[in-house]
Amino acid sequence: MLKRITSTVLVILLLMCNLAFADQVINKNKVICLGQNLSQAQKKDMLNLFGADESVEIVEVTNKEEREYLGKYIDEKILGTRAISSAYVEKLNEGEGISVVTHNISWVTEDMYKNALITAGIKDAKIIVASPVNVSGTAALTGIIKAFEDLTGEDITEKEKEIASEEIAKTAVLGNEIGADKASELIENIKVNVVGNNIKGKRNIKKAVNAAANELGVELSDDQANEIIGLMKRISKLDLDLNEIKTQLKDISGKIDKVVAQGEEVKSLLGKIIGFFEDLFSRLFG
Repeated sequence: MLKRITSTVLVILLLMCNLAFADQVINKNKVICLGQNLSQAQKKDMLNLFGADESVEIVEVTNKEEREYLGKYIDEKILGTRAISSAYVEKLNEGEGISVVTHNISWVTEDMYKNALITAGIKDAKIIVASPVNVSGTAALTGIIKAFEDLTGEDITEKEKEIASEEIAKTAVLGNEIGADKASELIENIKVNVVGNNIKGKRNIKKAVNAAANELGVELSDDQANEIIGLMKRISKLDLDLNEIKTQLKDISGKIDKVVAQGEEVKSLLGKIIGFFEDLFSRLFG
């Protein structure tokens, strides 16, 4: 009888351990990245805002890490010397896409985060970027990438991190000059066209930039256009997939198809013009 009772107790204990382990696995789909320079009270406020409990893993992002990726693109005054903005990252099921919500983030918009994260290869994630006080939000991109790597065990390459950081920085800077929403839409449209139509080379990318700017009624200076062309040349070398972009940006998938189709029409028109002159020269000098 004693042996039977002991066996029963052992079975119950094993079941409890398995349940506890299962809870750990379930909670592993969430990671929070806090800015290193938050006070203890501010950290508590962030955890409350994110709805975090003790089972959620917490990592930190530093101002040094922020500067490593953004320092050459963003003014010193904007970067500052402290990492304050924080992020909640939750892994979603395959095909659910990326969603971003911000609180107290004044400079980087939700769309800017989404577009840069896609460039970095992040997918199927619910993301909340927040700060206890109003901040630019520059540290958050580095924090999101760091949290996502920790969450999934996937390594995002240095090249992807650098180009995603360049994209968010240049889009935000352009936003100061032409408006944040317009800048985000412009960069998004150009990137979709470049990826969707496999556009390579400075000359062809320049045409794509000019076409997108004209479509949105945006006048770019030579410096602005050159900054975008340089960014798109680097993006064109990444292994981005149009169908994956459409999956991740579900709310604008129809618009993506339209942008790609417009790009194909431009290529077709250029092909016809080139063909016309080739035929003309062939008849004249052939």
